[in-house]
This record gives sequence, C-alpha cells and structure tokens, in this order.
Amino acid sequence: MSLRILTDSACDLPEHLIEEYGIEVLPFLVYIDGQEHIDGVNITPRQVYDAIRADKVPTTGQVPMEKFLEAFTKYAKANTPCLYLSFSSKLSGTCNTARLALREVQRMYPAAQITIVDTHSGSLGQGLIVLEAAEMARAGKPAEDIIRHVQRRSQNNVEHVFSVDDLKYLYRGGRVNYSSAFLGSLLSIKPILHVKDGLMVPIQKVRGKKMAVKRIVELVKERSLGNPEQLVAISHADDPKVADQLKALLGDVLGYRRFLVNVVGSVLGCHIGLGGVAAFFVNSSYDVPNLAQAPRG
Repeated sequence: MSLRILTDSACDLPEHLIEEYGIEVLPFLVYIDGQEHIDGVNITPRQVYDAIRADKVPTTGQVPMEKFLEAFTKYAKANTPCLYLSFSSKLSGTCNTARLALREVQRMYPAAQITIVDTHSGSLGQGLIVLEAAEMARAGKPAEDIIRHVQRRSQNNVEHVFSVDDLKYLYRGGRVNYSSAFLGSLLSIKPILHVKDGLMVPIQKVRGKKMAVKRIVELVKERSLGNPEQLVAISHADDPKVADQLKALLGDVLGYRRFLVNVVGSVLGCHIGLGGVAAFFVNSSYDVPNLAQAPRG
C-alpha cells in the first residue's frame, strides 16, 4: 500500500504540484482585523499582502488539533500508511500539536501507520522535502526508505538563503531590536539570513536589494551541489520581479537550469512582509531522487 504524504500550508508548493502528487495539505489559520481565515480556503497570499500594504498586521495560528485528528483518523481507519512533514517546530507549535493528535488516534487505532517528521524547514525549503517524498512515494519506494530519506533531508540538508525588504517585520517577530530595524529602514539595509536547526539565523547585512540578490547568488554557489541540473526553488514576497532577477543570475552566473518559483504563502508572508526573496536547495549529494518531472520556469 503506497505511503500518503501530508504537509501543512507553510510548504508554499504550487497548487498544480500538490494536485499532481496527491499531497494533502493541512491549513494554518490567518487573522486579519480579528477575523479568522483558513489558509488556502478563504484567504490567499494576495489578500495577506494587500492587508500589509494597508498597514494592517496579519497574524497566524497553527493548524488546529481537529484537523490533525480528522486526517490521522481517516488514514488509521483505512489502514493506510501516511507521513506528515511539518513546518519547523522551532518556528511553530504545529508539529507538537500533530504529535499530540497522533497519540490520541493511536489510543483508538494502535496499529496506525502514521509517521511525523519535523522538516526543520519552511516555505519551499519544506516544499522541496515534501516534493522529494511525494516523488519517491509515486515511484513505489518503500515507506521506510522514504521516511529515512526525509529524516536525513531535515537535518540542515536543505539550505534556505533569503533576504527581507523591511526590517520592521523581523522586529515585530523579535528577530532584530528596534534601533536596528529603524536604522536599517533609513539606510536600506537588507539582512541576509538562513535557517539552521529550524531557526532563522542572520548571516550579514548588505546595502540595497541589488546587493542582497547578488549575495544570495554567492551563497548558492558556496553551498549548493554545483550541478546545473539541481533543482533550485525560489520564493518571493509578492515581488515577482526580484524573483526573476535572482533566477536569471542563478542561470547566467552559475548555469542552473531547473527552477521552482512561487510566491511566499500566507503563513510566512505574515511574518516577513513585502519584498523578500529566497533560494532553497539541497547542500549534499545524498541520495537525490529523480525530480525530472518538477517544472522548469
């Protein structure tokens, strides 16, 4: 029986890939003006970014317990093995909520074949891990091989290199202090960050978006496989122009030919604000599945 792949809406995978691979996505909650919305159901990233432009402060809530109970019970009743790949537990309580839900389901269905893996990732970093798992499942790989693979991938094996356009959003999230945020905005300072052990960690600051994009390209060169057929994912916070610039440089300077580009979804969009851009890629040649079906463009 094939392994079903579950994840949450922090993964930022395009809808056509979710449908193509039969991935089940559990939604986070988004709050704007005190109203609760279900990510991907009655709110879109465009609405989140429009709210930010209107000087509103959208916030998020983790995937509710009942969503996990419903999904896990469904697969336990059907005796179908499933794998839930979560947003980093260092950035959200959702993974822990899933674990609590699994304990409840296993009391009633002790033979349930349900595995939870904390990807220690987010956005398309998480998405790349989900996509590899789904590709392996579709190819008929044994469940234990898929689980072992994603556990390895989730140990700092997928790079997240990114910049944000305005430090005030990181300030709201407690990532920088007020003076740094204020001074950075005045001087057009752009922080370069990455994810390590599931946490966002600053690397350095550069002056202006052009330099930020250039520095991301340098970091991709330093940390990636160096294989032009390696899939590189790019996400942007409602700024497709900067995503196109990053993609062009990665192609022209480093020779990469395979890209997956998408907007930063509602979950992380609430926390990084407008204009950010990121590159995600595997940093080790460890057992890379064939993702030839992943889109170019």
